[in-house]
Amino acid sequence: METHGLKKLAEKMIIRGGKRLSGTISVQGAKNAALPVMAASILLKGESLKLEGVPDLYDIHTMCDLLRHLGAKVDFNDHCMTIDVPEELNCETPVELVRKMRASSLVLGPLVARCGRALLPLPGGCVLGSRPLDFHLKGLAKMGAEIELKGGAVTATAGRLKGATITLDFPSVGATENLMMAAALAEGTTFIENAAKEPEIVNLAEILRLMGAPVKGDGTETIRVTGMDSLHSASGEIIPDRIEAATYLMAGVITNGSVTVKGISANYMEAILNKLQEAGVEIDVFGSEITAKWVAPLKGVTIKTMPYPGFPTDTQPQLMAVLTLAGGTSVVHESVFDSRLLHINEFKKMGAKIEVQDNIAIVTGVGKLNGAEVHSSNLRAGAALILLGLATEEETMICDLQHVWRGYEGLVDKLRALGADISFAE
Repeated sequence: METHGLKKLAEKMIIRGGKRLSGTISVQGAKNAALPVMAASILLKGESLKLEGVPDLYDIHTMCDLLRHLGAKVDFNDHCMTIDVPEELNCETPVELVRKMRASSLVLGPLVARCGRALLPLPGGCVLGSRPLDFHLKGLAKMGAEIELKGGAVTATAGRLKGATITLDFPSVGATENLMMAAALAEGTTFIENAAKEPEIVNLAEILRLMGAPVKGDGTETIRVTGMDSLHSASGEIIPDRIEAATYLMAGVITNGSVTVKGISANYMEAILNKLQEAGVEIDVFGSEITAKWVAPLKGVTIKTMPYPGFPTDTQPQLMAVLTLAGGTSVVHESVFDSRLLHINEFKKMGAKIEVQDNIAIVTGVGKLNGAEVHSSNLRAGAALILLGLATEEETMICDLQHVWRGYEGLVDKLRALGADISFAE
């Protein structure tokens, strides 16, 4: 069965909060791991990549459509995906797909490595401030690509890319992934220094190894990729989504309940679990199951978002939602994205007490929240607003859910299974 997109999902939901959530949910495959792995299929020539554990999400379908535009055949059904890549590929990406999500930029490296040329309109996606492609482009230029920025698009041209030593100014996940993929077909060996260490990087490295590219050092500051003349067909698996898992654990905590997520290693989530424990949450780990249980009133904590293994920016809004009900004062320092505090005005509509100084939010805990009509500005902010809606004993309408469907599969069904009262609004 070939799927060319999810059915249109509702953009508004009504939450009747005050229900204590409890139960167990299975963790989906990680969106942030699946997207770069899908992009890596571009490196193949007349070969195929088979993947298991792929989440059924808007962003995944956008990447499917992008790969099809480039010439690949993509079959996606029941979390299994097969990407058949032809001998010849189109090297220009369409603006209407690229502007749907920032992860479209992940095709740049593999496309220029495979075709010698790539044209990419500047990507869209969540509003998170300035996330330029500078790190990606500087790295590709160091490998011999000529970069031209013109008319809102990037064109990268090269004969065959050449191995180089590239030191990233910041351990950017996207840049690390793009350069790893580009290096897989480059002549010689590439060293990526100050590389991102996220589990999603390790997942991509594993898939590249299965395709025949020698990659070493993933998960450390220096990644070494030895370029090959060609890669071959492979089958691999997408890791579980640590951000989704954290969101459901916090849904239990914010409703004074107890939620278990299964199918994920606690090692992926150490920084998140440590902060929850510091706030007074009881955390139990049994094999691949993690339980977060509310046992007493929460207390405020201080967090600073950092590259992995630090506290992830993708769970900052959700934890801030939890901290709005914690005793005392919490300090949330957002150091990764310069506009990831846009959700705070929506939080305040529901009674949260938060002051902002530059990229630092001072959260003073309140006794209870009130229902309101609120709007999601991005994927994780939308998830955080849903958590607040679950915590209030009133009715909350959350609008602009199209952001949320980009990252959470079956979210409403999973929350209902845990005891939430949620319906869709016209």
